[in-house]
Amino acid sequence: MANEKENNKKDESSYSAKDIFVLEGLEPVRKRPGMYIGSTGLDGLHHLIWECVDNALDEAMGGYCKNIDISILPDNRISVNDDGRGIPVDIHAQTKKSALETVMTTLHAGAKFGGKAYQVSGGLHGVGVSVVCALSTWMRAEVCRDGGLYVQEYKKGKPQANVKRVDKCNRQGTSVTFEADPEIFHEIKYDPKRIINHLRQQAYLTKGVRINIHNETEEVKQTYSFYFEGGLYSYLKYLTLGRNAIHSNIFYCYGEKNDIVVEAALRYTDEFECYEESFANNILTMEGGTHLTGFKSAVTRVFNDYVRKNNFLKSSEDNLTGEDIREGLTSVVSIKVREPQFEGQTKGKLGNPEAKGAVEAVVADALTDFLERNPTDARAIVEKCILSHKARKAAKAARETVLRKGILEGLSLPGKLADCTSRSPEESEIYIVEGESAGGSGKQARDRRFQAILPLRGKILNVERARLDKMLESKEIKSLIIALGTAVAEDFNLEKLRYHHIIIMADADSDGNHIRTLLLTLFYRYFKPIIDKGYLYIAQPPLYKIQTGKEVRYAYTEDERNKIVKELNKPNVNLQRYKGLGEMNAIELWETTMNPANRMLLQVSVADVLESDKVFDMLMGDEVMPRKKFIQTYAKNVKNLDV
Repeated sequence: MANEKENNKKDESSYSAKDIFVLEGLEPVRKRPGMYIGSTGLDGLHHLIWECVDNALDEAMGGYCKNIDISILPDNRISVNDDGRGIPVDIHAQTKKSALETVMTTLHAGAKFGGKAYQVSGGLHGVGVSVVCALSTWMRAEVCRDGGLYVQEYKKGKPQANVKRVDKCNRQGTSVTFEADPEIFHEIKYDPKRIINHLRQQAYLTKGVRINIHNETEEVKQTYSFYFEGGLYSYLKYLTLGRNAIHSNIFYCYGEKNDIVVEAALRYTDEFECYEESFANNILTMEGGTHLTGFKSAVTRVFNDYVRKNNFLKSSEDNLTGEDIREGLTSVVSIKVREPQFEGQTKGKLGNPEAKGAVEAVVADALTDFLERNPTDARAIVEKCILSHKARKAAKAARETVLRKGILEGLSLPGKLADCTSRSPEESEIYIVEGESAGGSGKQARDRRFQAILPLRGKILNVERARLDKMLESKEIKSLIIALGTAVAEDFNLEKLRYHHIIIMADADSDGNHIRTLLLTLFYRYFKPIIDKGYLYIAQPPLYKIQTGKEVRYAYTEDERNKIVKELNKPNVNLQRYKGLGEMNAIELWETTMNPANRMLLQVSVADVLESDKVFDMLMGDEVMPRKKFIQTYAKNVKNLDV
């Protein structure tokens, strides 16, 4: 009996050739789609479009394509058309199938590996359009070349028939239409704004190519067309549109070093933040890489050389740091390299070591020349950098004072903070509330085990209009920094965050909205990793308490109030509009706003960094006219601003 059990165990744990599964064709893509497109959410869904567009852009970068059309069609279909050379349709020697079928249904198949058809390309992994084919319930490829129109259709990566010549065609190009598979993507909802923004960016990066976007899902069909001759020069003008530039001429350079084409542009505005983008073969490298490192090194070195050469700093003073030089800087660097080395299939970071030297050499030479030829611009930029340098040193001293105070007092927390007993950040919450009244109600209502309350007095400093040294003079902001535990600026450490739920709780009126906006500005500018991690929330207190007899219900919107009143259908309904959190007693505040089982929290997220940046500049900056225009445009849509 014992031997029989041992044999059964051996059978169960055996590991032999029969346990090895071979996924053929495009099966690996359907089995693990996230490995190829990053996710099966909306990001991955839109990535299908980018893969198809990248093929057309590769033709454009090679000089073979001048027009690209992207259509958002009914029934969740997308069509991408170009007037490039057209995918070859003759028989492939290795696969014995049409080259079109090989490209569409085989991983790592494409002209980008041989090194002759494409000098530069974004899709060097060679899995682009075949992945789209695999993750579509239906796809149709049409190719015009050699006087004929060739067609093939696919379902879930499998061809439904051989490639056929169905008609004559007097042009060249490729058209791909696909319908994403709902078995893979549980939500299929294309965002026209996201598509437009991405393709506008691609049009800037591929100068001289016209990109048209057709939205055919609306009753009134819409078409957007992008065409830019200026490349990154035009892109910099777009990125800094509506901001106060401190110098009139945009720095722009285009050059080649060691077979790497380098294009870069920069401009300084009177902002405190830095905004930079980097691209390799038109692929946005969100995490930067060697090309961005080379750009930063060149800019830092050239400005320090200029400052020393022209005696802007005393010989005893420190050099300008990269942080000093990047304050208020908007910059873009784009390279075209024959064999890019991306980290990961989604190409978030460039790893080519030779890119650093190429970018540094091209940018340094051109920037040195720019400063010499434009002394007025050079002085304006350098004076801003030196002002930033002095402010950074002052901020460092102020920051160290905040940290030192915490250390000397045994990491004591602000006296106004009613902390929770839990020391686990994962379960701990902090409510940031305005005023002693709301703070008192919150302290009575909370669950002391995991909920902390930090009351702030009045409206905090608008950090959009102040540097870090001025910000740290604010007692309220210092209290918040010490309570969070992360420190700030270059000392910021997310791992030291004491709460993983940071909840802004303000009154539902105009003052409360202003306080929320000020706090959001503070977190966006100085604690953005907290937002990126999903730790920042906005509490949603009810607007109305509706009572009839002993029955009490709460409404969070006007529509909900009307619905509840209609449901109750009683003449003696008592309706109370809350003017502020202080009007609620502790039980009401707990039940409606603080009890995790009942409360409504709005998680703060940033989908579009550039757009968010512009909105904060416009709402919280010094310029009145853009803010006035915004208010005039959207005033009619506002409800319950301050009832």
